[in-house]
Amino acid sequence: MKRHQDSGSYRPDEAFARDLDSQDELAEFRRRFHIPRRSDGSEAVYFCGNSLGLQPTGVDAAIREELEDWARLAVDAHFEGRRPWYGYHEIFRDSNARLIGARPRETVMMNGLTVNLHLMLVSFYRPTGDRFKVLMEDCAFPSDTYAVRSQIRYHGHDPDEGLIVARPRDGEHTLRTGDIETLLDERGSEIALVLLGGVNYYTGQLFDMARIAAVARRQGCVVGYDLAHAVGNVPLDVHDWDVDFAVWCTYKYLNGGPGAVAGCFVHERHGATEDLPRLAGWWGNDPSRRFRMHLEPEFRPFGGADGWQLSNPPILAMAPLRASLEIFDEAGMERLRDKSLRLTGYLRYLIDRVNDPRVDVLTPRDERDRGCQLSLHVRERGKELFRALQDDGIVGDYREPDVVRVAPVPLYNTYHEVWRFSETLQRWSRGG
Repeated sequence: MKRHQDSGSYRPDEAFARDLDSQDELAEFRRRFHIPRRSDGSEAVYFCGNSLGLQPTGVDAAIREELEDWARLAVDAHFEGRRPWYGYHEIFRDSNARLIGARPRETVMMNGLTVNLHLMLVSFYRPTGDRFKVLMEDCAFPSDTYAVRSQIRYHGHDPDEGLIVARPRDGEHTLRTGDIETLLDERGSEIALVLLGGVNYYTGQLFDMARIAAVARRQGCVVGYDLAHAVGNVPLDVHDWDVDFAVWCTYKYLNGGPGAVAGCFVHERHGATEDLPRLAGWWGNDPSRRFRMHLEPEFRPFGGADGWQLSNPPILAMAPLRASLEIFDEAGMERLRDKSLRLTGYLRYLIDRVNDPRVDVLTPRDERDRGCQLSLHVRERGKELFRALQDDGIVGDYREPDVVRVAPVPLYNTYHEVWRFSETLQRWSRGG
């Protein structure tokens, strides 16, 4: 990975931002996305890829091909289409593996994120009398918390007792890795499962997933990660980190479209274990037996992550991912991460120059502990700042009670857009 621009060499003038854009080797990828437009026809500044990524221009053709095969071939498109539907989910194996640092058979695209999380919890949350607790981070994504609490309750335990929440120190916004390690050392014998977000949705903190996983596994804990805000954002290596499972959505940094099909990783040491508890469905069955239907009443899971599938792939919902993942394969995560560090570093530099005492950046300053997103804690007039951004055509999001999240995405955002954000922040700070 290239060394990112040192903050001491940044400048606050517009010409500097334009110069950075002129040197950007990834600039061409912006043209492969539909950029939202304002009412006057100008392009919006879209800093909300951490919530919903932009549509790749190739999506229309990808969906149209499947519609044409459906019209032309009907049921025969399962085996005779340009991309036969029977094995459609297999198209994504290699791209998924590259994005999360896995082996192809360890990944599968299926369902939605929380559905996949429940399927993983059925298999990997196996509480006992002495070890039934789940460790999560403070301000975890709510759906993860709901899923975990419901699973703890389903197994006959009180969720208030069964859920351990790792919280920052007083006066701090994010977690220290050492504090998580200490918690695991002290209470690891009680913890059945560690479930963390790879990047926390609220603060934008990137966790040291390798280090945490190593400590957790030494304590005998199962380790799972929600990679919704990490995949396509930061480099991952879940196989070598020895993670048991991971889940993620594809509509944020992976630009799969609203409610797009989610992803799932199961480490290969579990993939061939047929007697591992799981919920079963016909698409997880061994393909050689799948169409024997009622002649094979016993479920025999296919090896690898495919064995956790329930239903046949939703082709029209998966087609947009072809267009997006092709772009990731072309750009490469190393180059994307390099640009992301420079974009967020430049944004942090400009926010620091505004120097408004009402604005704190929750996201860690150290680039190793963050991805694309910076979360601004605005103690006064936060909604007014958010409206000012909207009025200037800058799309971010607001999280109650007082946080503005912005995410410069390296595939389609520019340094000049970061500069424009700082100009709006400056005017708001001056009361303009």
